[in-house]
Amino acid sequence: MNEILISTDEWKEIELFLTQPNAFRSVLILLFSIIVAYFVSKYLARAIIKLAQVVSVHSDAESNDDKHIRLRQIETYLSVAVAGVRAVVVAVVAYVTWRILSPVSSSGVAAIGASAIFIVFAGQSLGMILRDLTAGGAMIVEQWFNVGDYVKIEPFIDVAGVVERFTLRATKIRSLNGEVLWIHNQQIQAVHVTPGGVRTMAVDVFVRDRVLGEQTLQEIINAVPAGPTMLTKPMKIKSIERWSDDLWRITVLGQTAPGREWLIEKFFVNAIQEVDEGVKAKSKRIFIYEPIARFADPVADQRFKRAVRGNKGL
Repeated sequence: MNEILISTDEWKEIELFLTQPNAFRSVLILLFSIIVAYFVSKYLARAIIKLAQVVSVHSDAESNDDKHIRLRQIETYLSVAVAGVRAVVVAVVAYVTWRILSPVSSSGVAAIGASAIFIVFAGQSLGMILRDLTAGGAMIVEQWFNVGDYVKIEPFIDVAGVVERFTLRATKIRSLNGEVLWIHNQQIQAVHVTPGGVRTMAVDVFVRDRVLGEQTLQEIINAVPAGPTMLTKPMKIKSIERWSDDLWRITVLGQTAPGREWLIEKFFVNAIQEVDEGVKAKSKRIFIYEPIARFADPVADQRFKRAVRGNKGL
């Protein structure tokens, strides 16, 4: 924690300022200005937040991905505008206050004393705030993430959740367990962004009896819980492909909230394995081989198809 250090000369300047005839009036004007700046910025910020909430409702209801992303960006800019409006209000009030006090503080002693007070009480935190503002501005320009995105913050181990608010100074995140986290922007070294806020996974199974395999899978699918923080949508059979003369491959697709992949990797896969538990002969099993669980993000598949090149010489 930064300590506020005041030199002997600064103390003398402050004491000399406070002994001036109009010092008490100047302090009252300063306190009144602070109160005015606080309430004006507070109510303006509330108005912007309500507008951002309206945008968020339209964003959640938008089915078109491009429009959804644009609304998310607008919501992010409105969130940042809250801090900008507050800064403008404070700057305007500070300027008006300075103009009011300038006749009173026209003497060199008063000006030096006021400067000393500002340096002591504001200078200690100014550097940290500027670093936050610089980091926040860079993230906005480079579009690291938007309000509503699910992110994981580096270098922290377990800091992850949905971005509820993003300002030039800090980022507010709500985790899956409901905790609210505030992070200074200068502390953010890297961000993992989950597209669409979901993880897409596929499970491949092999069966000899297509109808029986499909019916059994559907029963298991109906048992997996769905919801915003579980399976975002009920799992579904994506494709059924003839693998050989007497073998079929059935692919089941599902999307989970980040951190809930175990619903598919463990719960769903274990439920499939329990169907044939104790049956040793493959000819009597519904599912011939163990299920194969894998990530199945279509964009990732497309990117890796370009990146991975098979060795034709093998």
